[in-house]
This record gives sequence, C-alpha cells and structure tokens, in this order.
Amino acid sequence: MSTNPSNVSTKRLSLHTTSQGDGTVIVTCTGELVSGVTDMLYREVKSLIPDSKRIILDFTDLARVDSMGLGTLVRLYVSAKSAGCVLELRNLSKRVRELMGLTHLLSVFETCAENDIRIV
Repeated sequence: MSTNPSNVSTKRLSLHTTSQGDGTVIVTCTGELVSGVTDMLYREVKSLIPDSKRIILDFTDLARVDSMGLGTLVRLYVSAKSAGCVLELRNLSKRVRELMGLTHLLSVFETCAENDIRIV
C-alpha cells in the first residue's frame, strides 16, 4: 500500500529572528509546532535568553501546536523566568488559545491583550 504524498503532513517549522536593539528579540514562527520539530524552537529561543530582556514569540503564521509544542513553551517559560527574561506569546490563533485554555496553561501565562500572552 502506497501513501499519497499530497496527504502527508510536512510538519515544517521555520523561525525568523529579529533584534529590536533594546534587548527585545522577536521570533516569528511559521508552520506547525509539533513533535519532531519542537527542539528547533527550544534551542533557538534558549540561546537568546542570556542576552535578551524580552523575547516575543509571534504565532501569526503558526497553524498548529500539539502537546510537545506546549511542553516546549513551558520549558522556555521556566528558562526565561529563571534568567530574568520576559517571554511573550503574540497573535495566538483561536485554536491555539483554546488548546492552552483546555490544558490550563492560560492560567499559568499572564494574558496581555486579546491575542497576546506575556510570561512574567
């Protein structure tokens, strides 16, 4: 039995990092934050924490997050908080916001605005 390539999920995640010059870094996440690609986000953001005061994860183009993705966000939260760095999640889709609510992570993360979460 063969698999039709058009039915296979690529699960690609791409990251684009922009420094703002004031100690703020924006990491734009595109694709899916799912098992198999979460380590890429973790390594990238973890390496930014020591030299940053504030890291913004922009999820405007993030299509999906699974339990491994949520676990990665929690790991980053712990790392950022212990280093005195503020981590923000911005532009959460309705689906991602609902998932974070179902897993009670919205109560862990402070909500900044309708689509933004600030981790303090």
